[in-house]
Amino acid sequence: MPATTAHVERHLSHRSGWLRAAVLGANDGIVSTAALIIGVAAADASRSAVFTAGVAALVAGAGSMAAGEYASVSSQRDSELADIAKEREELRTTPERELMELTRIYIDKGLPPDLAHEVAVELSKGDVLAVHMAEELGITEATLARPAQAATSSAAAFAAGALIPIIAVLMASSAAGRVITTFAVALIALAVLGAAGARAGGAAFGRATVRMLGLGAAAMIVTALVGQLLGHAVG
Repeated sequence: MPATTAHVERHLSHRSGWLRAAVLGANDGIVSTAALIIGVAAADASRSAVFTAGVAALVAGAGSMAAGEYASVSSQRDSELADIAKEREELRTTPERELMELTRIYIDKGLPPDLAHEVAVELSKGDVLAVHMAEELGITEATLARPAQAATSSAAAFAAGALIPIIAVLMASSAAGRVITTFAVALIALAVLGAAGARAGGAAFGRATVRMLGLGAAAMIVTALVGQLLGHAVG
């Protein structure tokens, strides 16, 4: 009988938590900071004023992203832990009913009743809580919410994204040049981010890139118009 080798499939769903936070943070860092810089530059502010505004946006945005991600993901984790605690208590007090629920899940997935019951019994001999978490709650160790990871990923990505338009400010001397350079550099960064995020998540990069470019460009154009109008009004 010929020897066989195990076929190992590489799935990327375990990256969903930090990847979502990182892509959101980087996208927000690029767009919000670039839009702010463009808005201030369009008001004919000096390069030092535009640069200061950009750095302030980086610091404030990274802190805000970290706090927001930590709070929201902590709420999700609290809910998950409450469900897990409830499931653990039900397994302790009503194990037969939980076995019936697990059997029903496998029947609903297409197994014959006898086989479904046999599978439920066998799986319950191991880590029964992990089995019920996955089958009843849709929670696994890979998908469990991690607030600190999400906050760190989001803040670091925001700061990295925000640095790009800040550096672009230093490449031009005139107000118009700062607007054009920042806009162009931000669009390039968004295209790269869209492709990189799609690749890391195993998705096609075309749609993600176009989506990021369209929304980012719209945000920067609107902010530039507002900055120009305010600049004329104040001036």
